[in-house]
Amino acid sequence: MATPNKPADEQERDPKRPWRIEGLPHRSGDDKPDGRRKFNWRSFLTFALLVYLGSFAVATFFDARSDVATIPYTEFTQQVQARNVAEVYARGDTIQGELRQAATSAADNQKQYTVFNTERPTFARDDLLTELEQQGTTVRATPVVEQRGVLGNLLSAFLPILLLIAFYVWMFRRQSSMMGGGLTGGRKSKPVDPETVRVTFDDVAGIDEVEDEINEIVDYLRHPDKYAALGARAPKGVLLAGGPGTGKTLLARATAGEAGVPFFSASASEFIEMIVGVGAQRVRELFSEARKVAPAIIFIDEIDTIGRARGGAQSMGGHDEREQTLNQILTEMDGFSGSEGVIVLAATNRPEVLDPALLRPGRFDRTIMVHAPDAAGREAILRVHTRHVPLAADVDLAAVAKATPGMTGAELANLANEAALLAARRGASQVTQAMLSESLEKVQLGAARNVVMPEDERRRTAYHEAGHALLGMLQPGADPVRKISIIPRGRALGVTLSTPDTDRYGYDEAYLRGRIIGALGGMAAEDVVFGVVTTGAESDLSTSTNIARQMVGRWGMSDRVGPVQIYPSEGDPRAAGFSDEMFAAADAEVRRVIEECYAEATSTLRDNRDRLESIVARLLETETLDEREAYAAAGIERPAPAPQPTMPGAHATQA
Repeated sequence: MATPNKPADEQERDPKRPWRIEGLPHRSGDDKPDGRRKFNWRSFLTFALLVYLGSFAVATFFDARSDVATIPYTEFTQQVQARNVAEVYARGDTIQGELRQAATSAADNQKQYTVFNTERPTFARDDLLTELEQQGTTVRATPVVEQRGVLGNLLSAFLPILLLIAFYVWMFRRQSSMMGGGLTGGRKSKPVDPETVRVTFDDVAGIDEVEDEINEIVDYLRHPDKYAALGARAPKGVLLAGGPGTGKTLLARATAGEAGVPFFSASASEFIEMIVGVGAQRVRELFSEARKVAPAIIFIDEIDTIGRARGGAQSMGGHDEREQTLNQILTEMDGFSGSEGVIVLAATNRPEVLDPALLRPGRFDRTIMVHAPDAAGREAILRVHTRHVPLAADVDLAAVAKATPGMTGAELANLANEAALLAARRGASQVTQAMLSESLEKVQLGAARNVVMPEDERRRTAYHEAGHALLGMLQPGADPVRKISIIPRGRALGVTLSTPDTDRYGYDEAYLRGRIIGALGGMAAEDVVFGVVTTGAESDLSTSTNIARQMVGRWGMSDRVGPVQIYPSEGDPRAAGFSDEMFAAADAEVRRVIEECYAEATSTLRDNRDRLESIVARLLETETLDEREAYAAAGIERPAPAPQPTMPGAHATQA
């Protein structure tokens, strides 16, 4: 068992063992658990091939050195008449022989030879044997030319057959392993260096309530006897549910690091193969490996890949590979006796699609929701990710945390890294508050583009962004405007950024209508000033339409449609069984809400045209206005921050 203060070995992912392991003692990849060496078929086949090629090369070398000449029969009879033949050997009409003195072959480019081959024609009528005996020529009982030795002939005759047999054996074993009959064969995983240092709860911040809930599992793994004495058992499975980047995987690794137990990490998609049965076999092996080193933790990431409810549209029946893999997971978790000390952690972004059999007691006993952090949590996360980043004295992480509502731990880590990269590019020795602010703009708004816009396009963009900003300032309860820019960023020609003063956890109808009015402000400003609407309103229309549809079809904010949800979070809305009249009424309500908000936006801008022109003049002069400059240009006093119970999230409107 590994201890938290020691580096933990991690095994490299293998296609046949698609999981990482932390906290196991190092073991040679070619050793079996009982210490015996595993027979390596790949090395054997490589060695056999090299032996065969070497033997072939040796035989070819000796064949070349034998220097046997093939001559016509007439030339052979001439050498017989010249009494130059020392010995011969004949088998059928084939004659081998050796001359007393070297001769020159007229048929082979004047090549000199002493050993020769020739073919005696069947129609020859000479008495060759009598003539040779009269000359004292030796007639041999064995071939004159031994092209290869005994070993060479054996290799040439039998080695290809042996290699062919070995190849078929290897192919059979490989096919058997792919069909699930031995997935552990092949190359063993070897320890690698990424993530060899285990993480603990000191590396996790911003989700204290989740840490408190999962500490019970850590305590059980550390002191199982205390729970066994009271007849208690640890949860067999814990499901971590939350949005992407909220820290589910990091929390699972930290749990294993705190408990000091081996940690098996796998992605659910890596169990799935085209061949049915492979996923189930891999699940069996994973759980078997964990039981051998229990207490241990198994972590399955993105479990919704294989844990979707069975019998749905994506299922292909009882023989579907996903269903077999899921069934095997259910069986393995049922096989745990509470004393084995193997706990399964799983993570998903979509717990609502999981099969009910996974979530029942005895499988995943607990579901822990991992939310995006609040302001205090974001500050703690920033402190974790800037531990090794030299910060200047003017850095205020609390201010950065307040300016990043809705950002997850992964996004905050990216923000800290972007600031460090910016400092490195500028040759600075420390990260300043200005660098953090600039990096936040890049993360939220996109990187600035070096685009030279025509003056009329630049002026139109200024009116567009000023319309967004002014309506955001004038709407009661709207999020304060933080920045206005007509510098092209990403796909947008300009950006207006608004973020709440406090974290928000719910929307009311007035706030949502204000969001729609603010989103339509750019389009309304172009209509009021120029009398035309451009394609720059595409993103604004998408935002306003989406909010209106959810107000009407999901949140019950329409008297005509009523308190019903006709637009599901996913899938075809008509599958819910509502009538066409209901959908037509919802469409009419969405249009009514947007038209009312657009009329209010244009009316407000006409009534405050002088403020709009003031913001545009300052924007054309400086291109970017921060919060203080924006409110000063509009001549509006910045409202005092007040706590409001609404949902986290920054929003930006783009031209």
